[in-house]
Amino acid sequence: MSVKSEKSDYDDLQDMVASNDAGGRNPKGLTKNLIIVTAILWSIFQLYYTSPFPFWLQEVIRSWGWEWNVVVDDTKARSIHLAFALFLAYLAFPAFATSPKHRVPYQDWLFAILGAFLGAYYIFFYEGLVTRFGAPNTSDIIAGCLGIILLLEACRRSLGLPLVIIASVFLLYNYFGQFLPTDWIISHRSGSISQIVNQQWVTTEGVFGVALGVSTKYVFLFVLFGALLDKAGAGNYFIKTAFAYLGHLRGGPAKAAVVSSGLTGLISGSSIANVVTTGTFTIPMMKRVGFSAEKAGAVEVASSVNGQIMPPVMGAAAFLMIEYVNMPYSQLITHAALPALISYIALVYIVHLEALKMNLQGLPRTDPPNPILIVLLKILTALLVVIGLTGMVHFSLGWIKTVAPNYAFLIVCALLTAAYLLLIRRVAKFPDLEIDDPNAPMVALPSAKPTVNAGLHFLIPVIVLIWCLMVEMLSPGLSAFWGTMALAVILLTQKPLLHYFRKQPINSSLFIEGVKTLIDGLETGARNMIGIGIATATAGIIVGVVSLTGFGVQLSGIIEVLSMGNILLMLILVAIFSLILGMGLPTTANYIVVSSLMALVIVEVGKQNGLIVPLIAVHLFVFYFGIMADVTPPVGLASFAAAAVSGGNPIKTGMIAFFYSLRTAILPFLFIFNTDLLLLDVGWVKGTLVAVVSTLAILAFTAATMNHFFVKNKWWETALLILGAFVIFRPGFFMEYVSPTSHHIEPSYLVQDLEKTPAGQNLLLKVSGMNPYGKQIEFYSQLSVPQGETGEQRLQNLGLTLLHTQEKIEVDGKQIDKVVIDMVETDSPAAKAGLNWDQTIIDISLPLVSLEKEWMFIPGLMIIFLVGWNQRRRAKS
Repeated sequence: MSVKSEKSDYDDLQDMVASNDAGGRNPKGLTKNLIIVTAILWSIFQLYYTSPFPFWLQEVIRSWGWEWNVVVDDTKARSIHLAFALFLAYLAFPAFATSPKHRVPYQDWLFAILGAFLGAYYIFFYEGLVTRFGAPNTSDIIAGCLGIILLLEACRRSLGLPLVIIASVFLLYNYFGQFLPTDWIISHRSGSISQIVNQQWVTTEGVFGVALGVSTKYVFLFVLFGALLDKAGAGNYFIKTAFAYLGHLRGGPAKAAVVSSGLTGLISGSSIANVVTTGTFTIPMMKRVGFSAEKAGAVEVASSVNGQIMPPVMGAAAFLMIEYVNMPYSQLITHAALPALISYIALVYIVHLEALKMNLQGLPRTDPPNPILIVLLKILTALLVVIGLTGMVHFSLGWIKTVAPNYAFLIVCALLTAAYLLLIRRVAKFPDLEIDDPNAPMVALPSAKPTVNAGLHFLIPVIVLIWCLMVEMLSPGLSAFWGTMALAVILLTQKPLLHYFRKQPINSSLFIEGVKTLIDGLETGARNMIGIGIATATAGIIVGVVSLTGFGVQLSGIIEVLSMGNILLMLILVAIFSLILGMGLPTTANYIVVSSLMALVIVEVGKQNGLIVPLIAVHLFVFYFGIMADVTPPVGLASFAAAAVSGGNPIKTGMIAFFYSLRTAILPFLFIFNTDLLLLDVGWVKGTLVAVVSTLAILAFTAATMNHFFVKNKWWETALLILGAFVIFRPGFFMEYVSPTSHHIEPSYLVQDLEKTPAGQNLLLKVSGMNPYGKQIEFYSQLSVPQGETGEQRLQNLGLTLLHTQEKIEVDGKQIDKVVIDMVETDSPAAKAGLNWDQTIIDISLPLVSLEKEWMFIPGLMIIFLVGWNQRRRAKS
């Protein structure tokens, strides 16, 4: 391939990323400068809004006796956020493929200015909107209609037609649904123009709703953090570090691609950008050691897409999740960590099996090999050092806050500065990392020691971010702010300090270069946010329609009929729904749409099937399949980007990537039925056990799907590996046949049996009654047995009063006494479990003393080890 064609291919890839994430237009002169300045101002506003500075400044202003308000409330911030996004969308994204790329047409200037004004409508008319809340006037209606039209057009330009079509269909349904016959399941009576505009543009229930709020409050800072981290050079550092440690292994470049793509997930929330960033380096190297173009592209796609599920920095949808589930981000990270980790381990194993089947080798190593014991000791020592330092820092910070609370912030900044200077001094002893040419005839693996040491200072902002999230328990936005501030300091000072410690001349150009890099990062971060800002605002239209019309309730009835009340069939339908929507929607918009429509439906149908599904598990289920859509052919854009790098067939690349992603597709179904995988209500001992055996199980499942363990599988070995994996993943299902965990009693015996049940155990009630929407249903409700000396006291502590009637009801062909819930105390455990007055208790399951389900790990592991032993024996013969 000629140098000219290689450059052309690289330019095409950059155009693909730009047109997908930051806009495909590149105007000249004043217009270009205006876009750059606007993007930088947007980043500065978001930093100001998220930081504690406005509150400090407000106190200073009040101490001077002035009445200025410099704190931006959430509603106004959303309005400013959307105004910036609309203005930049019309300037950065051309209307059509044939539209001019190097200038902005007059109509786009008009749309940009009008869109910015309408987006900022809250700012200009805030007092009036608050006064006439619920009763928009003529100007509000005109502004709302024009604003929605301009938002949809901006969405079409930046994200394509699918989300526009879906939002338009919902708006049409909102208006015309009032004219449908009243006996139709989807009819409603909330469709006047005034109601629609009030919901969508005046209140914070539509366009300016939770989704846009999360984009404003959290997502922007994390995208900006990633952009600045990339500009600092962390992307190249992560890639080279992964290659230094893994490149010499069998199929090493592919394993390094998986790890580096996972690390690049820290700095890129875009699957396509991740593919191009790491793929331009990793894909040619994978091809060099023997991977086909399609398999090399598929490995990169599978690992890049999974970057969005990897804590501590997950995709934009994760920040929406904490609002919808009402959960701290630190807790979400805890629940999401194990599935993400074992998914990545499985992907590394897939690469290993592919290399094993093709007898591929790694690249020549630079460093002499270390015995495995030495490597393990180094890893263990590093872990102990990290744990020790973490404990010391945590203790010392707590001591500082106690002794000098007024100066704690300054002391912490001084300590961070000292740590940064010590690290940068060490970094200066090693040469800077250069970006290698992946198309060179042969690339020598970098030496591990100088590679790792050349970027140690990049870990400081990541550690600051994680510390603020997990230890200090700050909000995600504020945590990202402090991480970004640490990054800004590094960008401005790293080159002068490196020159200083290397005893090289220092001049003003080094500082100017740092300032330019920081400004470039502020611009890149804002441009990467245009599509996300527009997507969350447009998805808010759908959420607003669902809320106004009650469509979610109607949809639950439709889905219940289609799934015939079967929770597994419903989950399959939701997964397919997510994949189909994801073919045209970005991950964030897909998550908003599907979770708004389906999350509570899954929970309700689960209750009717006796499965109490935590809301976080449902939202993670939707999140996973929204991400999978980036892989799924025929539309998976990440596969097309990888094929552009590899020169392979994009459809075939997508098919292989989907096959590699089966382990990601199976995990959501598993953690719905076994919430231990999400580390819900498990201690650290049980959590460690679950993590270890789940890793072994996912490796067994991977070996089964790849039809290769130590050697090629026989059909019965594949079947046994799948069986062993599922025994481990669903131990409760199999243990129920060996040692039942509950027994059934008639409702009339509840009080006397409740007295004998140990406190803290769970009891399951099957109840018949009206749901909140007036429909007669049967469902299950789980309660924890409270403390109490007698059964009556325990029942009272649950907040329940029962009425024993003289009537009989038939349950499973048997006549039993009818027991009705006579009263449920407000905010009691029973009320929180969904119980209400006048419901009939049909059946009660009380816990039995039984074997722990974890004992099923033993037969599951034995099945896997026996298959492995048999294959090893066969391989030697």
